[in-house]
Amino acid sequence: LSAVAVGRAQMQQEPSAETTEGTGISINCSHSSRKTMEFIHWYRHLPGRGPEFLVSTLKDSKALTNPPGWLSVAARSRILWLAWPQRGDAGVYYCALRD
Repeated sequence: LSAVAVGRAQMQQEPSAETTEGTGISINCSHSSRKTMEFIHWYRHLPGRGPEFLVSTLKDSKALTNPPGWLSVAARSRILWLAWPQRGDAGVYYCALRD
């Protein structure tokens, strides 16, 4: 996992997270922005491949099809939930904020 700064908002993510195959995991992304109308975008970078867009939403929640899971957005916390992660999902996950 990594932190991404966009504009004046500082994004915060855990430095790393681990799980086993098939066991769901949440990746939290918090930020310092005071704006309420901002999109959160999630990307991942798998070994040997280029960065890949996963999902984005403005608020509430949105389903994630590949890998299966969902994105939940509330207040200043954004959580990407990977429901059934597989070995091939191991990589670097990035969050970014944009109005």
